[in-house]
Amino acid sequence: MMTVYAAKWCPHCQKTVAFLKSRNIPFHYVEIEEAPEDVVRKVDEVNGGEWVVPTIEFNGSWRPGKAFNEKELIQDLNRMGLELK
Repeated sequence: MMTVYAAKWCPHCQKTVAFLKSRNIPFHYVEIEEAPEDVVRKVDEVNGGEWVVPTIEFNGSWRPGKAFNEKELIQDLNRMGLELK
């Protein structure tokens, strides 16, 4: 199952979540500002020392937080093991 670490106030998070829903891609949403400290530390680690959202984990692969770009998101999700076009 994919996990999306995001924030309600983040427009890039909202766009990423909407994209995943539009493609019927199941995911677990984690509100980063309400996450346990160990989760926040992992997101910090993935992003080079600070939490940046949306950060995505799927099958042990991580996508650091990035501004929403549909083409780039599709490429990254394919690299992580999904088969999107």
